[in-house]
Amino acid sequence: MRFRHGDGTTVHLAYCSNVHQAEDLDGVVRQLASHAEPVREALGADLLGIGLWLARDVVTELSARPGAVRRLRAELTARGLETVTLNAFPYEGFHREVVKKDVYLPDWTDPARLRYTVDCARVLAGLLPDDARRGSVSTLPLAWRTPWPAEARDTARRSLDRLALSLAELERDTGRAIRVGFEPEPGCVVENTVQAARELGGLDPERLGVCLDTCHLAVQFENPARALRRLADAGLPVVKVQASSALQADDPTDPAARRALSRFAEPRFLHQTRTAPDGVVSGVDDLPDALAGGLDPGSPWRVHFHAPLHAAPEPPLTTTTGELTTALRELLGGPEAVCDHVEVETYTWSVLPEQLRPQDREGLVAGIAAELAWSRDRFEELGLVATADTARPRKEPVP
Repeated sequence: MRFRHGDGTTVHLAYCSNVHQAEDLDGVVRQLASHAEPVREALGADLLGIGLWLARDVVTELSARPGAVRRLRAELTARGLETVTLNAFPYEGFHREVVKKDVYLPDWTDPARLRYTVDCARVLAGLLPDDARRGSVSTLPLAWRTPWPAEARDTARRSLDRLALSLAELERDTGRAIRVGFEPEPGCVVENTVQAARELGGLDPERLGVCLDTCHLAVQFENPARALRRLADAGLPVVKVQASSALQADDPTDPAARRALSRFAEPRFLHQTRTAPDGVVSGVDDLPDALAGGLDPGSPWRVHFHAPLHAAPEPPLTTTTGELTTALRELLGGPEAVCDHVEVETYTWSVLPEQLRPQDREGLVAGIAAELAWSRDRFEELGLVATADTARPRKEPVP
């Protein structure tokens, strides 16, 4: 979906396809028909944005077959979909039974990460709608925090310089501008905007910046306004926003809260947990560690578990949708739009507690549509206007 900001900027709203399991091109195409198009229809929208996650094997296939990108773009067009952003944080295997810290591999010390990211940018340049101002690719915040010796930092920095050069070459070759945003995440080398300014400051601001995930921002107890000022002072543009919400337990000593939290302690993804007594953030790397006594229960906990935006969890748990709404106001509620790519990224539908988990495809489609409707309402409350030029002629999918 597209919205017009008061300053004339077109703001794109999408949902991220990493919620779907697809690690070959045929699987990606099938998910457009089985999920993305029905989500668009449920919303009554002429055009729906989808932020594609393309695993390494999919990107290799798209790069090796000249007609493959054209086929994917035609499929998007035929189904009333558009792609202006890719999620290149997970490399592969995002729906294995256990992912945990493997999602941070390869990191930015490994040449494979640079190759994958540049390949994603090339693919996106071929998928961008003709009238799109630019594209964005999100990636991991360098690496998991340990080990991270000085030589690793130097190696990663050289890779980022090569990335900027590659993106400049891509724009010269294709006429399409693609920016890459590094996504601060709890537990990583860059887990907050203070570290982003330190580790990423001085990069080419025309090509590289930050992907701001509002769940991660909340888990780290960051104030959105101060975080954005810090990034601006460091010369780091907000390339992309992932609209997401964290779990919160106001009283972690409450037996009901602990029982509810335990239902979110699942084996696939890492659920970093933080608390901030007296404003000092501390935490553990996974929710089971917190429940086992590894985290002070004397003040509220926030958990890196992307909770559906529109629905409340089991009481007495809450979510950080208030922080998300504040972040959107700071990003889009002023006289100028700070960012033009917003992606709803609730990838955890399949690991929600049983009573909250969609039981079939129709349930997942309805849930994603409800999140996007919630986001659309927030945009309109901020004065953004849904564009009237999103209807476009349908074409038959390419066989």
